[in-house]
Amino acid sequence: MAKYDTPDIRNFVLVGHGDSGKTTLAEAMLFKGKMTNRLGEVSDGTTVTDFDPEEKARKISIEAGVAHLSWKGKELNIIDSPGYPDFSGEAVGALSAVETAAICVNPVTGLMVNTRKMWGNAGKAGAARAIIVNKIDMDNVDFDGLLGSIKETFGDTARVAVMPVGTGPSCTGVVSVLEGDSHPDANVKKQAASFREKIVEAAVETDDKLMERYLEGGEITKDELDGALKKAIVQGKVVPILCVAARKDIGVDTALDFIAKYFPGPAEGKQREGTIPGTEDKVAFPSKPDAPLSAQVYKLISDPFVGKLAYFRVYSGTLAADSHVHNARSNKDERIGKIFRLMGKDHQAVDKLIAGDLGAVTKVEDLRISDTLCNADKLIAYAPIEFPKSMTSIAVEPKNRNDDTKIGTAIPKLAESDPTFHWTRDRQTHELVCTGMTQLHLDVTFHKLKSKFGVEVSTKPPKIPYLETITAKGDAQYRHKKQTGGSGQFAEVWMRILPLERGKGFEFENAVVGMSIGRQYMPSIEKGVKSVMERGVIAGYPVVDVKVEVYDGKEHPVDSKDIAFQTAGREAFKLCVQQARPVLLEPIAIVEITVPSEKMGDIMGDLSSRRGRIQGSETAGKYAIIKAQIPLSEIKSYASELRSITGGEGDYSVEFSHYDAVPSMTANTIIEAYKASKAGEKPEE
Repeated sequence: MAKYDTPDIRNFVLVGHGDSGKTTLAEAMLFKGKMTNRLGEVSDGTTVTDFDPEEKARKISIEAGVAHLSWKGKELNIIDSPGYPDFSGEAVGALSAVETAAICVNPVTGLMVNTRKMWGNAGKAGAARAIIVNKIDMDNVDFDGLLGSIKETFGDTARVAVMPVGTGPSCTGVVSVLEGDSHPDANVKKQAASFREKIVEAAVETDDKLMERYLEGGEITKDELDGALKKAIVQGKVVPILCVAARKDIGVDTALDFIAKYFPGPAEGKQREGTIPGTEDKVAFPSKPDAPLSAQVYKLISDPFVGKLAYFRVYSGTLAADSHVHNARSNKDERIGKIFRLMGKDHQAVDKLIAGDLGAVTKVEDLRISDTLCNADKLIAYAPIEFPKSMTSIAVEPKNRNDDTKIGTAIPKLAESDPTFHWTRDRQTHELVCTGMTQLHLDVTFHKLKSKFGVEVSTKPPKIPYLETITAKGDAQYRHKKQTGGSGQFAEVWMRILPLERGKGFEFENAVVGMSIGRQYMPSIEKGVKSVMERGVIAGYPVVDVKVEVYDGKEHPVDSKDIAFQTAGREAFKLCVQQARPVLLEPIAIVEITVPSEKMGDIMGDLSSRRGRIQGSETAGKYAIIKAQIPLSEIKSYASELRSITGGEGDYSVEFSHYDAVPSMTANTIIEAYKASKAGEKPEE
């Protein structure tokens, strides 16, 4: 039974760029809260939240790790999220489950690309924001310069709440600016007073009467200030900056004090609103243990031995062990057995979880990320969590052909656990294509495929799904005659083909006048034509947008049969295509690229060199957004190339637009490569 109530809970996620010390900070907080008896180290793989073997080997966070501690009467739930953009889906999922995003910053490297992205993602999730400057004891720290950069990038709402006493190796501690008047050092006291004035000014703006009294020089009580500051943080009018040096245990307890006191509780942060399933009617339940139940799954782990572990956040009501809940997506009741609170890899069984709690459940196989759990008589469905789009694709096949069945089961399980990992079986190229955030993301996923499911894969760039079509009329005849003793084969087909509008597909017409070819052979001729259309004529790609007319031919009373007319139809079609000025079509994508404004010229020049056509551009703050049409073949590895051009600060999205003709020089290269691959092959009979 919980020893705390919903108002005592503080849920926050540590986000930010890699090497900002998030895992070390989480470890220091757990040690301070007496949840561990020693400080774990990322370098030796002994931290609570980085427990996956792949995390230990690479010494980076890959999964969002959950832990908790009690601090001065408050129950703190911490999610330690990965810092590298390759695994940003984990952070986005975690943001949906908390009230506050604690954005960690390395004071030497400053605001990196994922710092900015997580700031934006926190805003989209409706989370309150705080900035934790970790490693304040590092060499070459320019604290004033960092503050300037933070304000320039994120705005004037960022206010120092916990300041360092000295920086770099000379840092001896930290001071809460709200209590800095008690510090013995006069210079520290003066600086704290300056920071305090700025944070108080921002806090009182949440209350007109309080602000009026403050401006008139009246006294603001401590309780009034505390209430105003918490309200300002929830509203985004104050983004507190807390300074720590987690590895040296500088400022960790002060940060915990601030989190426990000023971070919003479940009923104070953004309140979730859902809909009644099957309708657009809005519904919301209060964040209280006695309200109707609502919870949402924000993370899954699938393991072939343990089964499925679903992480969820309880938004309202109480979820009890050994109970039944309703899944709003599937419209089915699910039996819940044991429920857990998480401490890294350790599962702590509990009797119940109340509004505000983070928990987990196992062996409920139909649960998916974003599923809403509720009472069958009080339905609610929360909106699906929006994860970042994945742009890096690769074709895979098992190294062991006997693993075809296993990979067909394992890949969907990995995709179910990771919403930024997708797979498809390309109908045109017949390749199994997997898509992830980056090459590193895919490498880690394939390592999981090997370690968890025993399937090792080989990879290669996916084939571009070109198409073939015609641009003119073609007319040809073909006679198929084969005599090998006994009954022979005979069929003669006269055919013409015409181009259709793009996207019209295929039309087949029997234009024979009289009975030169029996109607019963038309399906055979069409079957022969379609077999060629699937495999292509000039370069091995499907033929599209063609009308076929069979207008004459001959048959034999003994030797004509279905297989003969299939062959004649197939070969006549090939001859027609060669006469009809065939061309290759390539997929054209619409790309939207977001980069720092100073990189706009470089990006436009690069797009032009890739046969891209600029459709327009606009600015959004310090960023430029460029829209262009570009052949898909030109952006196969664009993620890494964009990262190189922009220093990791660029982002892009891709959508299919249409097919267009491949320029003749490029087409000739593709066609010649196809002919070379077919050299020496036995022709079809």
